Order: sequence, then C-alpha cells, then structure tokens
Amino acid sequence: MNQRRRGCFLATITAVMVLAIGVHASDAASASEISSSARAALKKLYAVNSTAKTLGEKAKAVLVFPSILKAGFIVGGQGGDGAMFRGGKTVGYYRTLAASYGFQAGAQKFGYALFFMTDSAIQYLEKSKGWEVGSGPSLVVVDEGFAKSLSTTTLSQDVYAFIFNQKGLMGGIGIQGSKITRIHPK
Repeated sequence: MNQRRRGCFLATITAVMVLAIGVHASDAASASEISSSARAALKKLYAVNSTAKTLGEKAKAVLVFPSILKAGFIVGGQGGDGAMFRGGKTVGYYRTLAASYGFQAGAQKFGYALFFMTDSAIQYLEKSKGWEVGSGPSLVVVDEGFAKSLSTTTLSQDVYAFIFNQKGLMGGIGIQGSKITRIHPK
C-alpha cells in the first residue's frame, strides 16, 4: 500500500472510531442521568482521594466525566458525557471526544474530573466552541506523587485533572488532545 493510500486508510479508520465513540457517548443519556452519574463518581473520588476533596472545596467549578470509553488498535478514540458543578449545583453538560494514533490496542473505561480553580478558566471553556485540552488554560494531571505534594498554598494552575475508575486492557490513558464541548441533553 503506498503512502497516500495508507494515509487515507488510517484517516478513514480514525473517523470511524471517533464516530463510533461519539455514537456511544450520545446514547441519549438524559440530563438527570448524566448529573446523577457524575455526582456519584465525584463522591466516590472524594472518598478515596483527600487531595481531590480539598481541591473540590477550593475549586470554582468541577467538571466530571464519570465514564469515558477508550478503544483502539493503532488508531483509537475515546469519548463520554459529563456534568459541571458549581456550588453543588449542576450548571452544564459536556461531551469529551478524542482520537489517537500510535502503538495501542484494547479497550478501557475510566473517568476523570477537571477542577477549575479560576473564573478565567471557566470562561474560556464557556466561550470556546470546544476546548481542546492542552490548549488554553494551564492544566495539570494529578497523579499519586503530585497529589502528595499539592496543598492549598501550592495551587498555581488554572485546572487540575484526576483520572479514576480505570478498568480494561489498554495501556496509557491521556486526556491531552481531548475536545470538550457543551451539549444539551433532554
């Protein structure tokens, strides 16, 4: 297969995978189902991670994607729906989608929460026609080592991300390059 055909083939596979993930994500969960699932996931995250709970108390808003499906074989995609909370109330619904290419095979499910620490980070998400994670507000993915050194006096980034509930057989989880857009479920 020549280089051009291979590029077209991979682009087609990527489009199909992203479409499949997007269709899965849009399997018409209602607003109340998304909110309830996101709230339960956040409660569970707080129960197992005190740093997340501390951040949640300081955050201006928290966007929770309780169930992201990631699948791929060389070309992959991931997606899911989530809810944003401010002051304990649901204030919006969002979808995250991403495509990837590289050494990968398998399927995995996970969740993640974004803790918005500044009003400007929230405004950026609200005004953009889809925030591509990795551009715009500064983002730090919090792992166990980083969480141990994080305190309310060392908070300096716009957005902190926690990945949780990882299940499945696939190496590597990333949210960089994910596109987050507002949705309006029924």
